[in-house]
Amino acid sequence: MLDYNFSNDFYKNIDAMIYTCGFENCAPGHRYGPILRNGYLIHYVLSGAGIYKARGKLFRLREGDAFLICPGELIYYEADMNTPWSYTWIGMQGIKVKGYLERTSFPENLALHYGQDEQMKRCHEKMAEADKFPLNRDLIMNSIMYEYLFLLSCKFPNQQLPANEKKSNHVEDALKYIEDHYCDPITIQDIADHLNINRSYLHRIFKSFTGASIQSYLLDYRIRQACILLRTTGLSIRVVAHSVSYIDPLYFSRIFHQKMGISPSEYRKEFQKAE
Repeated sequence: MLDYNFSNDFYKNIDAMIYTCGFENCAPGHRYGPILRNGYLIHYVLSGAGIYKARGKLFRLREGDAFLICPGELIYYEADMNTPWSYTWIGMQGIKVKGYLERTSFPENLALHYGQDEQMKRCHEKMAEADKFPLNRDLIMNSIMYEYLFLLSCKFPNQQLPANEKKSNHVEDALKYIEDHYCDPITIQDIADHLNINRSYLHRIFKSFTGASIQSYLLDYRIRQACILLRTTGLSIRVVAHSVSYIDPLYFSRIFHQKMGISPSEYRKEFQKAE
């Protein structure tokens, strides 16, 4: 017996969103599949028992268990004949969902035991309640989805991330931090502290992935931003210097000349001539 079933329009958010959710009390032997699905679905068993088949494996599941359906994979599940299960499900789509789930051990294991985790259970319950808000339903449902993904990543973290992937993530985070804070007087130690890693380790992995030291990258990034300001604004050299973290405009001009071969004012004149 299907108690509720909700579907959402995927076009509203291509990054990550809830596209379906529902709750069902199954009849004895109720079966679904074999079938392929086009999104990620997590079923959480509230009571009873059943089986789930995926990737050539058979999972026998009962109350407190959850199983993951991945897009494009052939799956099958069936309720027990004597104690048929009731379950609730959450379906997610979007280009970032795969990455979010890979922060957990769910994609590798396919089935996990939530146990009596009230927070996880409550997320499923809140999905049904969110259906009462038709005007902003997508917002509230996605807020629940992110809470749910956060809880999954905490309770079932992926301990098998390849070392190179972890290093790549550190480098990407360092690049993002520089992009966001280049106008502040940040140091390499500040970046390492933000990432909670050793400064020497940050230096090694950054150079191995980018071919440049993080010190030279930060300097180059600031000079590139200064060049943009010199080309596109009439700001004074002092203000341009301050905008890329240099308090002393003379020191900024010296650094700029070392990198570009001409002074900031000469760079601006040359650009204006070219126009």
